[in-house]
Amino acid sequence: MVNPTPNDPVVQLKNVTKIIGRRTIIDHVTLDLPPAEVFGFLGPNGSGKTTTIRMMVGLMAMTDGDVIIRGHSVRTDFEKAIRHVGAIVENPEMYKYLTGFQNLLHYSRMVPGITRQRIDEVVELVGLTARINDKVKTYSLGMRQRLGVAQAIMHKPSLLILDEPTNGLDPAGIRELRDYLRKLAKDEGITVFVSSHLLSEMELMCDRVAIIQAGKLIDVRSIRQGVPLASDLNRVLFDVDRPDEAVKLLADNGAMLEQGAVLVNADRESIARINAALVSAGHNVYGIRVLNKSLEEQFLEMTGGESVV
Repeated sequence: MVNPTPNDPVVQLKNVTKIIGRRTIIDHVTLDLPPAEVFGFLGPNGSGKTTTIRMMVGLMAMTDGDVIIRGHSVRTDFEKAIRHVGAIVENPEMYKYLTGFQNLLHYSRMVPGITRQRIDEVVELVGLTARINDKVKTYSLGMRQRLGVAQAIMHKPSLLILDEPTNGLDPAGIRELRDYLRKLAKDEGITVFVSSHLLSEMELMCDRVAIIQAGKLIDVRSIRQGVPLASDLNRVLFDVDRPDEAVKLLADNGAMLEQGAVLVNADRESIARINAALVSAGHNVYGIRVLNKSLEEQFLEMTGGESVV
């Protein structure tokens, strides 16, 4: 085993395959998860998201392939690999008759080296300081999710896996969880691997998303504010004073009228050239807008309109 460097992928899925009977559930999925990012996992109902997660944490055996976590194989060196993982699959389970602190103290005794200071750190990180000594039965669902995250990161894992963490949360709870996960990635350097059916939330929460369909990985995309996702060619709208004339001028660029403006497909360099051509031809250019497709629109295009679960 080669010792991983800080910039190496935290997790590598290598041709991970799961076959049950004659059915291929997961079909040679290969994926790298970089450090200190929130990484989304999207797919239609039955696409294999939960099966993949269960294989990553050792709850289900792989038929073929391997998962490498911080240089350790889940198949051949499970204990060392799983030491780097914190996970909540479905809902976090806590002792409701105990306080939040008592729950964390109980779980801390299962892993050597977790100090009272570390417990206090994670409590503050997930924003439960004011309620940590209240019994869990008095917590809202959002607070229980945050306590579950605190429990999962006490041992300072490199990877936090959350399977549908926003289920049952109200909009305020979803926003809180989203903010805490982004803070974890930034402040703790943890890679957060999260599946969800809420595409709009994934777009706000994640640095990248992987899209899986029928057990096959079909795309991995970066999500950055203001950076188009779909391709190098972007749909660009030019707001000009004489759009009909501008469309004729830009006929070679496939220009057309849309929303009273001129729509073209162009990359970054072409946008500058088209703008210069319009100005040289005497047009007043009032605005240039890139019409990025939302993650939801792109997802539906790639999956043929299948619903997300």
